[in-house]
Amino acid sequence: QLQLVESGGGLVQPGGSLRLSCAASGFTLNNAIGWFRQAPGKEREGISCISSNGGTNYADSVKGRFTISRVNAKNTVYLQMNNLNAEDTAIYYCAIIPRRTCSAYTSLQRDDWGQGTQVTVSS
Repeated sequence: QLQLVESGGGLVQPGGSLRLSCAASGFTLNNAIGWFRQAPGKEREGISCISSNGGTNYADSVKGRFTISRVNAKNTVYLQMNNLNAEDTAIYYCAIIPRRTCSAYTSLQRDDWGQGTQVTVSS
């Protein structure tokens, strides 16, 4: 069964850090991979993407604080999140972009986004 599994979420204080993981099972990560999040009462937004050759994209809301990376040997994409604040509280999802580049990744539509991983930033 082909699937991506997110992990690494949790409760963190403002200013803290978390590293999310997105692991592929049953296939090799060759395409671009995007990270998305959905906060309570808000629409899902694309926040970061990494292309097949390692090129990266970030939403303005996370630029300078989040870093996306991929370790092909582990078939895993990571999202290092630093200097977290309450506005970062959301369920975070990773998803395969149907191309090798991050072009238009924020427009990705899916019927099933999976469970994601909850990130809560609170004191």
